[in-house]
Amino acid sequence: MNTRRILQTRDGVIATVTLSHPGKLNALDVAMWRDLALVFRELSKDTSLRCIIVQGEDGNFAAGADIAEFAEVRNSVEQGIHYHTALVGHALEAITACIHPTIAAIEGVCVGGGLEIACACDLRIASPKARFGIPIKRLGFALAPSEMQGLVQLVGVATALEILLEGRVFDAAEAQQKGLLHRIAEDVLQQAKISAARIAEGAPLAARMNKQLARRLAPQPAPLTPEEFAAAYALLDSKDYKEGAAAFLANRKPDFKGE
Repeated sequence: MNTRRILQTRDGVIATVTLSHPGKLNALDVAMWRDLALVFRELSKDTSLRCIIVQGEDGNFAAGADIAEFAEVRNSVEQGIHYHTALVGHALEAITACIHPTIAAIEGVCVGGGLEIACACDLRIASPKARFGIPIKRLGFALAPSEMQGLVQLVGVATALEILLEGRVFDAAEAQQKGLLHRIAEDVLQQAKISAARIAEGAPLAARMNKQLARRLAPQPAPLTPEEFAAAYALLDSKDYKEGAAAFLANRKPDFKGE
């Protein structure tokens, strides 16, 4: 039985999308990334909606990608490009491009791809006990270009580099100080519902135009050259990446050689 799912519920004009992967802190596998994109594309077509809340199941938001499947789906440059563009990239773009305002209601673990999902939402509200970070340095791989762009646009170059280079997991207070969070609340879902209700009270066409204009007017970097794009994924052929993935699955500290 497949227990890995992207769940949907609806309460009037407000929809809730729930990340669910029992036993794995809601880590997203290939099917979940694909379904997340499909769900948001469908919700974006529903003009009767006014807001979408994104949450995780059982007290955690999401622990990022399901690294246990990397050996099968992300073990070469070609696989890596497909994984990060056709799967993760499409899911994040579907959230960002959704016409409706979105709110991430964050509890527990919100790291890696989980934090990227939260960053793709318009508002982020978290529990004071929530934990954040992108500890990708442990895998010997850099953040994929499209995912890096979303992080840099939200928190700026200096903070993005601190998050990625140090690879620390930090608390909600620090996440708010870094600009990742709008609010911290003890009852996260209740506060998200209150925020969604405020949004739903407004004119939906105006809210959608605010989203469209904010994205249009935000500074956009020049596209990567083909050489820059290829270099970003060449790390998947490195010995360090193989060591990082193996060390993660074995729950040991990686021994990187710079090769």
